[in-house]
Amino acid sequence: MSPAAPADRRPVLAVAHRGDPYRHRENTLPSVESALAAGADAVEVDVQLTRDKVPVLLHDPTLERLWGDPRSIGRVTTEQLDELRQGELAVPTLAEAIKAVAEANGPRLLIDLDDPGPAAATWSVVTGLGAEALVAFCGHTTAMLAVRELSPDAEIALTWKQPRMPAPALLRDLRPRFLNPPFGLVTPRFVGEATDEGLAVSTWTADLRRTMRRLRDTGAASITTNRISVLRSVVDGRR
Repeated sequence: MSPAAPADRRPVLAVAHRGDPYRHRENTLPSVESALAAGADAVEVDVQLTRDKVPVLLHDPTLERLWGDPRSIGRVTTEQLDELRQGELAVPTLAEAIKAVAEANGPRLLIDLDDPGPAAATWSVVTGLGAEALVAFCGHTTAMLAVRELSPDAEIALTWKQPRMPAPALLRDLRPRFLNPPFGLVTPRFVGEATDEGLAVSTWTADLRRTMRRLRDTGAASITTNRISVLRSVVDGRR
């Protein structure tokens, strides 16, 4: 095991969690665009399927928390979602989010899948837009295995909540680029063990400046936050 040395530290990717949710409603286009304007290297979004199998940006299984509608997203069509529009705020499609990131010419979209259900429709949108190089995926094992079955080349961050490394057989099947634990698990030792397995470490969701600095100094390659402007200043070494 070889802990990452601070002297060898490489630039850390600053990832915006659901856009810029302290400024704009999470998983909306204004939130995504605000994160891009703040200098995010990637914007993480959550994807669910509507009744007509269209991937849209939403974390929860229902529309209650963000949109005041108790219905499950799986019972609502994209046409019905338009009825929930509140000025500039609406539930965007994945295609709209990909186009917004593409226009920024540099950042990427990190698509978080909680389960394998949306994987095929999501990948269909990505390939239909020719955006394979623009997106990456994160999520738990079953969802990421579904992504890997769809594409041998998709970039994957395996969400992992254990202090031990994944089994070698799983790593062979999944071939992730990143191991993606919550920030409480990330230490120089953990990063060193991941490095020995050929994995970079991405982590979530750090909102305090001191936590961001600690994670940066462990050798983590990517940090996800709700406060992208603050994280941008930390990884750039600005006060």
